Amino acid sequence: MADKFQAVVIGGGPGGYVCAIRLAQLGLKTACVESRGSLGGTCLNIGCIPSKSLLNLSDEFHKVKHLSSKGIEIGDVKLNLSKMMKSKDKAVTVLTKGVEFLLKKNKVTYFKGTGSFKSKNEISIKDNQNKETIIETDKTIIATGSLPVSLPGIEFDEKIIVSSTGALKFEKVPKKMVVVGGGYIGLEMGSVWSRLGAEVHVVEFLDHITPGMDNEISIEFMKILKKQGINFHLQHKVDQIKKSNSGATISTTDKEGNIKKFECDVVLISVGRKPNTKGLNLEKIGVDLDEKNRVKTDRNFQTNQSNIYAIGDVIKGPMLAHKAEDEGIAVAEIIAGQAGHVNYD
Repeated sequence: MADKFQAVVIGGGPGGYVCAIRLAQLGLKTACVESRGSLGGTCLNIGCIPSKSLLNLSDEFHKVKHLSSKGIEIGDVKLNLSKMMKSKDKAVTVLTKGVEFLLKKNKVTYFKGTGSFKSKNEISIKDNQNKETIIETDKTIIATGSLPVSLPGIEFDEKIIVSSTGALKFEKVPKKMVVVGGGYIGLEMGSVWSRLGAEVHVVEFLDHITPGMDNEISIEFMKILKKQGINFHLQHKVDQIKKSNSGATISTTDKEGNIKKFECDVVLISVGRKPNTKGLNLEKIGVDLDEKNRVKTDRNFQTNQSNIYAIGDVIKGPMLAHKAEDEGIAVAEIIAGQAGHVNYD
């Protein structure tokens, strides 16, 4: 017989694991399903935590390298990128193992594998050997997060054409790097590799960076990044990216129609993220999606199927970890019969 749970959370990111823990604390027999093999989602594994680690380490390197200009002579400063990456990976491992401990401590059953709906009350879990386990559930919370978006017709190989995931794992500092998109994720990684010695160019379609942020912040931020040595090409549209064995050529057009080409070792495409709803079999069980493939929910995070809920990057709203965490706690309390809080549009 299949294991039976009162609640199953599909996704072990900031929204999913927080939700699962809160459900268990409120007395529900709970399971959490995560496909990555480690908990914490994008944020802990390939997002905010490793990127902040590299930002900090690259900043320390940059400061030490330029101490001689302030009268502090310390000899040649050398970068050991392999050691820096190991330090970053260690920080990630400590935190992901910590989350796994929290699930165990709160008696949440943790399944490593890819979860999908077999029916409204059955979840299929396939591990990396494609072995299937089926569990039953009264309530299911979809918390599968989001994925990087590429440009039309261009696929990530995570070596020359990379997403933020690939940009966290370079084995050597690229001589020249082009960042497509002036959002905070691309600028963060551009800043890391610029400090470590890369020539970084940012190509942005709009006339400003960090779209959606306050304009004054955007202007001041760009001044800081320019002082760091990052080059900006605003109001440039990317028309084509051609890959070769040694790098890539990016063809762009400015607002006057002038063509400009960039030769680089690596190109980071950072033009946004999309909800990770593919492969869940949502169509099979009749869960409604909107035009952006986000799960439609009401103010209580409930879908059109009364026993299925969704939180975090898969629903409407900013794709931010703390938003997902807050929604995870709220939906857990709602499922347990408490007030939770209202999800205002």
